[in-house]
Amino acid sequence: MNMDYDLFMQEITKTARAEMEAAGYEQLTTPEDVEAAIARKGTTLVMVNSVCGCAGSIARPAAAQAVHYDKRPDHLVTVFAGQDKEATAAARYHFGEDHLPSSPSFVLLKDGEVVAEVGRYEIEGHAVVSVITNLQGNFEEYCEEI
Repeated sequence: MNMDYDLFMQEITKTARAEMEAAGYEQLTTPEDVEAAIARKGTTLVMVNSVCGCAGSIARPAAAQAVHYDKRPDHLVTVFAGQDKEATAAARYHFGEDHLPSSPSFVLLKDGEVVAEVGRYEIEGHAVVSVITNLQGNFEEYCEEI
């Protein structure tokens, strides 16, 4: 089988983006998109997407299911590490110096300030349900009922 690697990666990326959009997440592909999203009032969940296995089998399913909760963020957004590099760098800049740049990961902001994170170390090797529970615990603490 002779497969073009670039075409293969484009297909994986397209699928990963579509999964997040279907779950209600807005794609942030430029630093300007990130700045506009961070400036919004209320709570914003940023999912740092990736093409790795734990993103596809754990993080994206958790991102899609966690928001089916009484309390949830006002805004759902995603940046794609390794694909939209400038947008990802802009988001990580807002996450602060203490943030460990990992993908996949989740960062919850309230009025532009980081209030909670779920890093790769809390995703990789964990069950989808445990990631959902972790995210919903953050929603319970920082988000309003919708």
